[in-house]
Amino acid sequence: MSLDKELELLKQVPMFSNIADSNLKLLAFVCERLCYAGGEVLFKQGSEGDCAYVIIERHVNVTVDSPSGPIVVATLKEKQIVGEIAILCDVPRTATVRAATEVDALRVTKDLFIKLSGEFLQVAVEVMREMSHRLQATTSQLTESVSST
Repeated sequence: MSLDKELELLKQVPMFSNIADSNLKLLAFVCERLCYAGGEVLFKQGSEGDCAYVIIERHVNVTVDSPSGPIVVATLKEKQIVGEIAILCDVPRTATVRAATEVDALRVTKDLFIKLSGEFLQVAVEVMREMSHRLQATTSQLTESVSST
């Protein structure tokens, strides 16, 4: 994918949509583009969070370990980011992320992600918005799980 195509993709990611094109080009230039085969793990629950990923094509499954085995808690698709919690909070990964099919992604390092969040208010706001949506979804799932037992 060309730098211009990556720029167009990043403009469609909500947390990057209000960043100037020149800064997004820099982001696209310094990010590593990776391709994962279906079933391949991007990162494991409990591992150190050193980066986040912007999903470029297709989707990934987010799973958490349980006594009865892994449970899929979310599916993230194109133009979504995953892995930001561990790098923002300096905690181990809260889930395992696995490519559901072949997946293309941009790897955003922790240092770059923190710098972007500090320099561009819209990035920080969108990160908080995304984390709030995920917390709400998790709370709903837990409530449903508890009420069905």
